[in-house]
Amino acid sequence: MGKIDKDKFHYLVPKDPLMRIRTGLLILALIFAPAFLFAKDLQHQSLFKIERSKNANIIQYDAQIGSNGKLLKKEPVIGYWIRLAEQGQIQELSWIQSTFAFGFKAKYHPKNDTATVDMVADIGQPITVQNVKGKYIATVDLEGAPSQLEKIYIKAHGKGVRVTVEYVEIFGKDLKTGEETYARIIP
Repeated sequence: MGKIDKDKFHYLVPKDPLMRIRTGLLILALIFAPAFLFAKDLQHQSLFKIERSKNANIIQYDAQIGSNGKLLKKEPVIGYWIRLAEQGQIQELSWIQSTFAFGFKAKYHPKNDTATVDMVADIGQPITVQNVKGKYIATVDLEGAPSQLEKIYIKAHGKGVRVTVEYVEIFGKDLKTGEETYARIIP
């Protein structure tokens, strides 16, 4: 392997300092971008969402399915913002949001191709992600019945670290009857 002639590649390094920073950030973004942006055989299936009284922005949770049709072992569930109060853009949860509000831990169970999701926000029970009739869904017990989780609504007031949750509502559908199910949690 020969020596690289740096003069031949001078056009690759911008001279403007601001442009150098932008180029560096772009390279870092491509290196550290979430794998789901580039994975060809990866599919997402919508599981449930969290709506809040604060604004129209929602947090969406999806199952990640590999080319084998099963949940991804390493990251079976993802969560992200859909900024409906703005321009509908998708945005990752910040570290603070993931750690103290909307984050979760998902554990994959390969034996039965399910995942258990423990939310940072206490909803009183874990969420199970399972395949029902060829589609992954999130399930919880509501009104004593196994239910497909559709939405969590959080009524809160305040800003920043001074947010007080008034109540949490959980909406679903009974897995056997299809009837709507509901639970309300007051912290």
